[in-house]
Amino acid sequence: MMESFINLIFHLDLHLAGVVHSYGLWTYLLLFAIIFFETGLVITPFLPGDSLLFVAGALAAGGILNLNMLVAAFVLGAVCGDTVNYWLGSYIGIHVFKERFPNLIKKEYLDDTNAFYEKYGGATIFVARFVPVVRTFAPFLAGVGGMEFHRFLFYNVLGAVAWTLTVVLAGFYLGRLRIVRENMSLLLLLVVAVTAVTILLLIIGLVTSCRQQKKGECP
Repeated sequence: MMESFINLIFHLDLHLAGVVHSYGLWTYLLLFAIIFFETGLVITPFLPGDSLLFVAGALAAGGILNLNMLVAAFVLGAVCGDTVNYWLGSYIGIHVFKERFPNLIKKEYLDDTNAFYEKYGGATIFVARFVPVVRTFAPFLAGVGGMEFHRFLFYNVLGAVAWTLTVVLAGFYLGRLRIVRENMSLLLLLVVAVTAVTILLLIIGLVTSCRQQKKGECP
């Protein structure tokens, strides 16, 4: 199963073209669903995001997909996914954390989270959209932190539109180049590598931060 998943990621251009050929207009619903789950559930950050948008844009350049419908599907998926994630954090996340991880949920932590999203929430939601994994957790934490929904929604929509247009149009215009079409799998491998490095750096940063906090708590 893992081998099939890796094969899907590295040859997304070939698989997506086959999906379009087999399912036609239903492909847009599938693309919507993938982005919705990638951004809407904290347990599915591993789903393809940037690579999917790029390849879909490249296929649109070849006339296999409709660019306007593609952008609409991705924007709607991203906005709806983040919105669901926000409400999960707001109504469910805090209670789950209190029950399962009571030592992690302290009043000062909640106050710090609330203060952070009160001050930097808008920029966080917008910038996080361009960072794999972070874009999955940022809206959830915005809900936990009590960020005002109308403010969250504004930056949610703004980030979704900016992210979709940037990556899809990059694929659309670069996909017209012969060198890109002939080396799509290699380009996707590069995208996956960049994503993996980003995730690794985030993990290292979190571990380092936790260790520093623990040292600070020691007498």
